Amino acid sequence: MATPVMMPNVGITVETCVLTKWLKQKGETVQEGEVLFTYETDKSTLEQEAPVSGTVLEIFFGEDADVPVMTNVCVLGEPGEDAEQFRPGSAEKEETAPAKEETAAAPVKEEVYAAPAIRQTGFIKASPRAKTLAGKRGVNLQYISGTGPDGRIIERDVFAAAQGSGLNCREKEQTAPGADYVDEKMSVIRRTIAKQMSASLQTAAQLTHTLSFDATDILAFRKGIKSGGIQGYGNITLNDMILFVVSRTLAKPEHRALNAHLLENDIMRYFSGVHMGVAVDTDRGLMVPTLFDCDKKPLNRISEEAKALAAKCRNGSALPDDLKGGTFTVSNLGAYGIEHFTPVINVPQTAILGVNTITTQIKAVDGGFKTYQAMGLSLTYDHRAVDGGPASRFLSELKTSLENFTSFLKEQEG
Repeated sequence: MATPVMMPNVGITVETCVLTKWLKQKGETVQEGEVLFTYETDKSTLEQEAPVSGTVLEIFFGEDADVPVMTNVCVLGEPGEDAEQFRPGSAEKEETAPAKEETAAAPVKEEVYAAPAIRQTGFIKASPRAKTLAGKRGVNLQYISGTGPDGRIIERDVFAAAQGSGLNCREKEQTAPGADYVDEKMSVIRRTIAKQMSASLQTAAQLTHTLSFDATDILAFRKGIKSGGIQGYGNITLNDMILFVVSRTLAKPEHRALNAHLLENDIMRYFSGVHMGVAVDTDRGLMVPTLFDCDKKPLNRISEEAKALAAKCRNGSALPDDLKGGTFTVSNLGAYGIEHFTPVINVPQTAILGVNTITTQIKAVDGGFKTYQAMGLSLTYDHRAVDGGPASRFLSELKTSLENFTSFLKEQEG
């Protein structure tokens, strides 16, 4: 029995996915559970497994196609079975297609290869990628017939229309012989990051405050765990400790403007729980999974969940629901030796905390000088939502709590 395979619905906010690579081709056999193809949302790369064993009877979309979720992508079954009945939009085409003899009798004109003479009016169904390409290439979508599901105009339709008009529509620019560069199209995730960063800097009034704190206590706590002198904790990292302190500090009423979203129409949305975004560097780009209700979880739980989320981001298994809902973000670049940076707010959040590397500093003690290990903190906040005074008080409170981490932890966890 022929079985269609759909583009999965991976989240309520995801309407389309980009089919990135076919691992099985038409005519090949596949076993249940084998990976058929990979696809990307605007946040992650995922794999689609074969729901049944069989032969790939038909493939409806090529690589890099923008496919609406819950749309048939291919068909599995036994050789000879009918796959056309599952082709997206096939029922609509059957109803409107002319009879075969009429088609055969129709004279072929040269104009058949030019832009359609009939102009579409009203709402034009086109994918976001098709609209973007049409704008770049100067193609009028009103004169294009879509080949996507339900007649939707997709990227390949725009390419075809532009090529027919003599426009240069090559998806990847050809490198001239001997050239010392290569032009490559940005990935879906990279394009999404670019749009988000641009939107953030264009819409939010961002200002960054920085300070450093004495990391002696948290370094001693970490050393005690590793040596076995401190019991009851797993592989707690410095970042886990910072997440713990930040979540508890944000939960206080006086800091609620930093644990909030600034929405349209001048609406501030304040959250009762701290849903911590944790920036993760991956091969595909920056991803920010969310640790929900971070302020209510013990240190061990924060450590376990943060590591699990980071692993999902790096191996490509993070789902869209893992990457939304954050109310505040922490971005730690300390492992790269960064001493100071200006993190960019993940709008509509109102603030983000950057964590810097450990440096050796000097301070005056009892009339003399003493060296100590210090960590820098960089708080970027939206000045439309938060003034400098409250932002500085939050940062100052973090400093005090982190410098006295051991007693802070006992107070919070009893």
